Order: sequence, then C-alpha cells, then structure tokens
Amino acid sequence: MKIFMLIDDSPVIRKVASRILTDLGFVVVEADDGADALNMCRGNMPDAMIVDWDLPSMSGIEFIQEFTRMDGAEDCRIMYCTSEIMVSDMTKAKRAGCHAFLMKPFNREILLHKIAE
Repeated sequence: MKIFMLIDDSPVIRKVASRILTDLGFVVVEADDGADALNMCRGNMPDAMIVDWDLPSMSGIEFIQEFTRMDGAEDCRIMYCTSEIMVSDMTKAKRAGCHAFLMKPFNREILLHKIAE
C-alpha cells in the first residue's frame, strides 16, 4: 500500500483529502507544517504528497527544496496546492521539484486525475 502525505495547516483540507485518498487505498499521513513533515519523511518516505503553498514554519516552496535533497525523495510525486494562480510561485515550485499543481477547492475526480498524471 502506498503512503500519501498531506502537508497543509488547514484541518478541513487535510480531512477532505484524507477521506478521498483513504478511499483510493492510500495510507495517509498528515502534517500541519513543513518542519514536522520533513521529520516524518526522514522516518518513512512517502510515495506521493500534497504540499500547501503557505505553511506555518516555511513556505511550500522551501519545503519542496528541502525535501528534494533527501535520499529517496526522487521517487515521491509532489503536488503543489494553492488557492490562487501565482505563476511566479508555481514556476519556483516546478524548479524546486514539484510534479503537478492542485487548485483549491478540489474534489475526488480532480485529485484522482492529478495522481494519475
């Protein structure tokens, strides 16, 4: 079973995404900030993740930059999640190692499509 990490400071977003991902067969791990997420990844590398653009301890881009330096990170699919189209931030996220973009709000169909891309 694949591990999917949700990194978002919104408990509502994490709850919605967790329910969808659990129904899709993923083991879901949640973090509400980037520092906690990095520590969790050191113990067990996820197969995929959703990273919010604005986290309490660091930005989503800073998290992605740190995460992609970790051993095993190259096998993880990273989805950068935002509520606004910010082309400059999306470009930075892509350069940092992001594979896909997810706009809020999202639903099961959108998330399933992004996972399959």
